[in-house]
Amino acid sequence: MISRLFDFMKQSKSIQLNNKHSLDIYTNTYTYHKASSSSSTPKALCDVFINHRGTDTKKTLATLLYDNLKARNLRPFLDYKTLKPGDHIFDHINGAIYTSKVAVTVFSPNYGHSYSCLHELALIMESKKRIIPIFFDIKPSQLDVVIERVRCPDDEIQRFRWALQEARDIVGLMFDSDKGNLSEVVTSASDIIVQRLVELEAEDESV
Repeated sequence: MISRLFDFMKQSKSIQLNNKHSLDIYTNTYTYHKASSSSSTPKALCDVFINHRGTDTKKTLATLLYDNLKARNLRPFLDYKTLKPGDHIFDHINGAIYTSKVAVTVFSPNYGHSYSCLHELALIMESKKRIIPIFFDIKPSQLDVVIERVRCPDDEIQRFRWALQEARDIVGLMFDSDKGNLSEVVTSASDIIVQRLVELEAEDESV
């Protein structure tokens, strides 16, 4: 069995959530163990899948979050950072979603215009991943599917709307680019991701 170990300190931080409550993250040192997959289980491509609308957040939150997670010795998946020339886009993205343990969904004003974003979100919801939503310059109530029907069949539209409705019901981080501090929300999101991974590891060990 091959284990990947990493240790680092998490500072206590109060994070403002979209339901106006705060989540206190306790300072702790931990070691995270990830065993290699068996022959019957797909090989894990990443620990964290970052679902985002590139035109809105590629050069800001998504990339900063990816870099922060990499610095913590995690394996985040961010399409333009992770994919290499010759990779089959949908095979790698779908595989990363299915084998990841945590998904970060970065909702933004143009998110609902993207088939790829909505397809990824539907897969995330269908595979019942632990999800951490970040609402970037958008409120949960504003999320909607705005793809033209000529480009997408009705059953897919309904699937996407179901996924968005599920996402609206999950507590997430709110960020206003006019008022907020980008580095703070990135650090807060990374801390929560780490906490979720530790919880999942503990659950796996208790089985």
